[in-house]
Amino acid sequence: MKAIICKNEKKKDDRSSEAIAEVQKKLHEYGIESVLGNICADCDLVIAVGGDGTILHHGKAAARLNLPLLGINTGRLGFMTTLEVSELDKLELLKSGNWQTCPRMMLDVEIGGERLLALNDVVFLKDINSKLPEYKVSADGAIISELRADGLILSTPTGSTAYALSAGGPIIEPWLDCIELTPMCAHSLFNRPVILSAENPLTVHFDGNDDSHSVFVSVDGGRGIEFKAGEKAVIRKSALRLSLINLGGRSFHAAVSNKLMKSIK
Repeated sequence: MKAIICKNEKKKDDRSSEAIAEVQKKLHEYGIESVLGNICADCDLVIAVGGDGTILHHGKAAARLNLPLLGINTGRLGFMTTLEVSELDKLELLKSGNWQTCPRMMLDVEIGGERLLALNDVVFLKDINSKLPEYKVSADGAIISELRADGLILSTPTGSTAYALSAGGPIIEPWLDCIELTPMCAHSLFNRPVILSAENPLTVHFDGNDDSHSVFVSVDGGRGIEFKAGEKAVIRKSALRLSLINLGGRSFHAAVSNKLMKSIK
């Protein structure tokens, strides 16, 4: 068995570096080969050491190669990680195969000639100097939401515990297949988040003009892509899924209770 160990290259984090050294030591003890580097097909699984951002960054490559991913938390929240640094003895379970995976739905995003993959969410957000856009969201040719708002969040069940949660959206069990539509600061007294079927592609556009309206789209917190009035973005359930390894034995509901029902230090 061979594991590729990944970290967040953008962060100078001594804690992650120390954790990686401990992970490699434990894997060697259990007879598991490990390499620190980029994800490739020449391995059996991926170990991401860091926080949720590390999983977001490396999870897409793992999904494209159909490799399961284990997250080891060295961040503050680490909601998608299932193992803490204090629990590295459980890495022995990798050798025996005594572990489970939770497949996570992902989204294919087509916008401005680009095709992107999202694990958490697709966020439409107006520029601070822009007038309020009027967004229209359609499914199967029918408009299902039409509202003026600072922005929209279209999230997977995995992303329901991220930005969408902060914007007032509900928590969704991660094994479900659906898309959550959460408005941001909508100019309405009756607007609420909506849970939509993942079987129908969603189309988003807004009315306005390029002189007074400026909107950008971010996929999983990545760089903003300019989204012009009249353009259409298409979001659909991807054929790819990320399989997250659970070695810690914790349930999703326990993670919600332990990590989201308490203040973050």
